[in-house]
Amino acid sequence: MSKAVVAIVAATLLVACSGPSAIHAARSTTPTAWPSSQTPAAQESAPPLEASYERVIKQALPSIVQITTDEVLGSGIVYDSAGHILTNAHVVGGAKQMTVTLATGSKSHSARLVKSFGGGDLAVIKVDDPKGLTPARFGDSSKLRVGQVVLAMGNPLGLSGSVTQGIVSALGRTVTEPQDPDSPGATITGAIQTSAAINPGNSGGGLIDLSGQVIGIPTLAATDPDLGGGAAPGIGFAIPSNTAKDIATQIIRNGKVTNSHRAALGIRGTTAIEDGQAAGVAVVKVDKGSAAAKAGIKPGDVIISLNGRETLSMATLAEALSTLQPGKQAKVGVVRLNGSTTTITVTLGVLPGD
Repeated sequence: MSKAVVAIVAATLLVACSGPSAIHAARSTTPTAWPSSQTPAAQESAPPLEASYERVIKQALPSIVQITTDEVLGSGIVYDSAGHILTNAHVVGGAKQMTVTLATGSKSHSARLVKSFGGGDLAVIKVDDPKGLTPARFGDSSKLRVGQVVLAMGNPLGLSGSVTQGIVSALGRTVTEPQDPDSPGATITGAIQTSAAINPGNSGGGLIDLSGQVIGIPTLAATDPDLGGGAAPGIGFAIPSNTAKDIATQIIRNGKVTNSHRAALGIRGTTAIEDGQAAGVAVVKVDKGSAAAKAGIKPGDVIISLNGRETLSMATLAEALSTLQPGKQAKVGVVRLNGSTTTITVTLGVLPGD
């Protein structure tokens, strides 16, 4: 995760924009190799659950890599034998070149960015020489169950090859990162909430089930302002593997995301402030040919609702849009420059793949 601290909004948690926030990645430190496996005798005598952990770690950890740019350190997952690696867009940031090191400890590989999809906080990079890389096995995240045991694998605080254990705490969360230089401002739909510890540097790694399959991409860890911004124990969020696979496949095949499956208005905006409070989304720019342009939304308008749901900030507007489908109609509440209020029917477009 990037070094910045960014706010998240979990719709089903009913928290405000000033509520819990997410920790992104720490700066690069010297990677530490994963220790050697236990002896066969120790494995044979281990309890069944412990033996399952050992087996899964042995299978999955070779597919987890450390990604280091000039700015930050994060994690990634080997996607295929061609050397493509899946990670978070905020791990890559603006870097075009980076260094990849296996979590199990080996020589470093130089890599380049293939494409980032900031809207979904995903990116694909490719190593120059894929020799020695082990592709991960990806599972079907639609089959996840609350209570299922999972392991988070990555490089928290630069400690290469770290593993934490937890459960799937909830499914279908919506979390939103505010946009800043270190975060693409993504809204993640259908996020997996997990109690497995996710710390700075874990972003882009793997959330692994006990069959050894990747079922999520750890992306955000919650913090509690009431604790002085400290970590809120046992609350982390991962992008579902089905979403990650879809985006990665599009990038590898087409060099970009051709269908994000996400609704969009096609505006650039900022949160409007009135009397010190968020009062809506001030439209700064309307993209040519976009859904908003076709419906008559203009720069200077302030969007205050979507289908009757208040959208008093960019985060809440993005969250509301994430629940809708491209091609569907939506009612957008707008305050015009002259102070009049109107409702505009918009046929939603598709969030572009950057």
